[in-house]
Amino acid sequence: MLVVRNGKPVFQRGYGVTDLRTLHPIDDKTDFRLASFTKQFTATCIMLLVHDGKLRYDQHLTEIFPEFPAYGKPITIRNLLNHTSGLPDYEDILEKQYPDTPPEKIPQILDAGVLKLLEQQTSGKFPPGSKWEYSNSGYATLAMIVEKASGEPFGQFLHDRIFAPLHMDNTLAYEKGKNEVPNRAYGHTKENAGWKETDQSPTSAVLGDGGIYTSINDLAKWDQALREHTLLSESEMQPALTPVHVTDGPPTSEGRNVSYGFGWFLDPYKGNRRMWHDGETIGFRTTIQRFVDDQLTIIVLANRADTDPDALALKVADLYLTNKP
Repeated sequence: MLVVRNGKPVFQRGYGVTDLRTLHPIDDKTDFRLASFTKQFTATCIMLLVHDGKLRYDQHLTEIFPEFPAYGKPITIRNLLNHTSGLPDYEDILEKQYPDTPPEKIPQILDAGVLKLLEQQTSGKFPPGSKWEYSNSGYATLAMIVEKASGEPFGQFLHDRIFAPLHMDNTLAYEKGKNEVPNRAYGHTKENAGWKETDQSPTSAVLGDGGIYTSINDLAKWDQALREHTLLSESEMQPALTPVHVTDGPPTSEGRNVSYGFGWFLDPYKGNRRMWHDGETIGFRTTIQRFVDDQLTIIVLANRADTDPDALALKVADLYLTNKP
């Protein structure tokens, strides 16, 4: 767990063990799989390529991948970033391909495989921009767009443009057989009388939607970079922090704005402005909660599936936010 207040870590501590084989204690350098917490890093890669002039937010999917079927023509990079693309869910497609197959028997899919699956479909779930629906397919596709626009593997681009400049030295997009996670925590699920190591699923090798491993030590550097606009200027960050507007769906207090930007949920907590994201995958639960006006960031990473980092983080937030002037 990490709490940053006014730019300084005020609480940074690890609890428990990385796995039940070694019983190695968790500390601030232990690397956890972020799951969907990863999406803010994928979005930042796209934003850096927009900064470089290599991509545009209004660029269409078929402009980048001409072989993509016609249903991708109206889908823009912005739609992919804010979950309004209507792309089919690759996990659902995968389940249909392997009916009645236990997860451990389904081969792992990569981002390129996700793109291939999507190219085999004939239609999206809804017209792009008309609805909001959380999409792992969109973020796997964004990883492939990063590769196409930069000419680098996605994991390498993450390293070269985010992790290395910020000295996040123990952070990486994990690719089995290509790299190793330092100080690695393994995921666990509680079962009846004990614990089972549940670390990898058929979708665990997809990088763009959830493949980063990192520690609270390195995430303190990420939080600092966000606060100080190290990688992108304040104006360049603005699109990421602007809630998407959709044409369909029930009206909310903000019209039809869904409180999601680029890799960030943006709904307030008890009237306090925040940017946040959770991550959930087999054996791991994670959250980052940033209260920008209050100069408060809380990050919780867990390698056990029975933990609710979101609830824990907000209990900590209450300690600060209920006593502020």
